[in-house]
Amino acid sequence: MGGCQSHGSSAKEGDVSETGEELSAITEEKVKNNNTQAAPSLEERPYLMQGYVSARIAEIDVDMLTALPVGFDKAEWVASHTVAFFKHINLLSSALSDFCTSGTCPTITGPDGMTYYWTDEQGKKLKCSGPLYTDYAMSYIQELLSDEDVFPTKAGSPFPNGFVFLVQRIFLYLFHTLAHLYWAHFRDVARVGMHPHLNTLFAHLVTFGREFQLLEPSDTTPMEDLIAVLHPRPAPAATDRAGTATDTPWEEGV
Repeated sequence: MGGCQSHGSSAKEGDVSETGEELSAITEEKVKNNNTQAAPSLEERPYLMQGYVSARIAEIDVDMLTALPVGFDKAEWVASHTVAFFKHINLLSSALSDFCTSGTCPTITGPDGMTYYWTDEQGKKLKCSGPLYTDYAMSYIQELLSDEDVFPTKAGSPFPNGFVFLVQRIFLYLFHTLAHLYWAHFRDVARVGMHPHLNTLFAHLVTFGREFQLLEPSDTTPMEDLIAVLHPRPAPAATDRAGTATDTPWEEGV
């Protein structure tokens, strides 16, 4: 079974195509930043610009979309949303695949040049190009979603032991996919007018992942500046990769 790891790097992205407006002309004062530290470079993080970060495909309440309905099975709720997130993010990344090639992204990176590594079935870390990592991740997720023993579709069929661990891994891959689009391709995304879709998907994914402890704080920290603007809320309790939170076990009742 494959996996992934991420490591920081001092490497920065090279030149990226400009959007219709001159991105650097927008001042840093337009970024919402409640910290006393200096705002991050808008040249490096154009997705923080107020004109872009406020864009959504619709005025939706992601908290309402995330909340578990009364009487609804938690595992079923998480499973159905996992399938939906995969379909939407896979579609979005496919639509933007012309921008992410082995030429533009010989190594897949996230914020501050962080490198994401794929781990193969033998436990060997692989340094991948952007499109190769995405292909590995989407193929892995598709295989899991198609496995009746992991994501059962028949009424009354039980979810397997370790279900939460597998969903956490899926959410991590999906998070990396969106983080790479923000870091390496946001100017391209904005130029074709797809940043409202990216913002909406990212805000919903992070909100859902935090609510059900599917994303750890250490996973989302590199994008915390964007998260704080898109959907500010307290950081969740730390969890381990087995799906157990420091205060409440996720799998209770699954």
